[in-house]
Amino acid sequence: MSSLLRGKTRPRRKNAARIAHQQAPSGFSGLGIAPGLLAAIDELGFTEPTPIQQQSIPLGLTGEDLIAIAQTGTGKTLAFGIPMLQRLAQIKGRGLIILPTRELAIQVDEALLDVGRQAGLKTAVLIGGASMSAQCRALEKKPRIIVATPGRLIDHMQHGTAKLRDVEILVLDEADRMLDMGFLPQVNRILEVLPRQRQTMLFSATMPTDIVKIARRSMKKPVHVEIAPSGTTVENVTQEVFFVEALDKPGLLDVQLQKCSGPALVFTRTKHGARKLARFLRARKYRVADIHSDKTLPQRRKALDGFKSGQYRVLVATDIAARGIDVIGIELVANYDLPSTSEDYVHRIGRTARAGRAGRAISFATFNQAGEVRAIEELMRTDLPVTPLPSQFKPPPVMKIPAGKGTSGFGRRRSGTRLGTRGRKRARNR
Repeated sequence: MSSLLRGKTRPRRKNAARIAHQQAPSGFSGLGIAPGLLAAIDELGFTEPTPIQQQSIPLGLTGEDLIAIAQTGTGKTLAFGIPMLQRLAQIKGRGLIILPTRELAIQVDEALLDVGRQAGLKTAVLIGGASMSAQCRALEKKPRIIVATPGRLIDHMQHGTAKLRDVEILVLDEADRMLDMGFLPQVNRILEVLPRQRQTMLFSATMPTDIVKIARRSMKKPVHVEIAPSGTTVENVTQEVFFVEALDKPGLLDVQLQKCSGPALVFTRTKHGARKLARFLRARKYRVADIHSDKTLPQRRKALDGFKSGQYRVLVATDIAARGIDVIGIELVANYDLPSTSEDYVHRIGRTARAGRAGRAISFATFNQAGEVRAIEELMRTDLPVTPLPSQFKPPPVMKIPAGKGTSGFGRRRSGTRLGTRGRKRARNR
């Protein structure tokens, strides 16, 4: 690991590594990053730091506690990964990264190894659905970084296989998602056994009250970095909402998928809904996979890998994958079902328009979900454009969808007709 500070990430190509450092992009070389890490970053093809990397890396390198709020898909892994790798090359102890899902843990581990593998970086990934004995063997090799989900980490703590008294750097990644998934008791239990003298970096897309409480209780005068206000969506994503009868959703999705040729990610609210929709799409001759909590870890990895490689054009997922998919080039994100929380809407559509590319996000809302759409609009502080249904999907006579050019916020009439209370009650009673 100390070779990260000397620019020797590839010992057999020392001169090439030095040349790579000399040619490293000025944006990264001005952040205080060690020569070896700069060379590794350059070899990975990164040219300019993202805003969250620009602000977080220098602060993380000083050892200060940090709270970073940034929308999904903005490069947060390197924003905390680079400071952790560089500081661990200078100090004893290890790093601990806690994340909400298995997929995120695997992706973060892969990203860290991409940067630090040539310097001999050892990691252990502790996630549910994988072999405990294999994880125990990885821990016996004394990894410098542990990447874990809360439940499986506690399992290892109870068995005495994961001892955390030497953790010098803690990262809570996607902290709001962890709380949404009910992991607050587990997170608090982990925090209780960690050394009080440590660096803590907390990364999140939103800033709910429980995260503020964690920060006050377990962090020392954290520096607050906010790249975009909570609820801000990624740039270059075109958003639309369709108001549609539930029975018309499959056909409408088929029409929308035919309008695009690239990869599409479709979100349902339940695992049963994901299975049912995947069967429908297969019958329509789409190359489709589904991912949800009933799938084993190998099955989920196979689905994700197939989606990344192009084997599957459509991936149907529950919110278990809302922040667990890091795929460049997703053309369409479809909220087949509206998410259970407004914050999840932001995380879902963040799967498209990544790495500066354009993307499209569509949402299907039934006629009695006006309040849920309005809550999303309030979080994002903007109107969701309403798109009229294709002619084959006509709304019931008692209902009217906002018309016009499709740029009116639902419930904030500028053109077209607002859905009235009487109409919503009729829809619920149908």
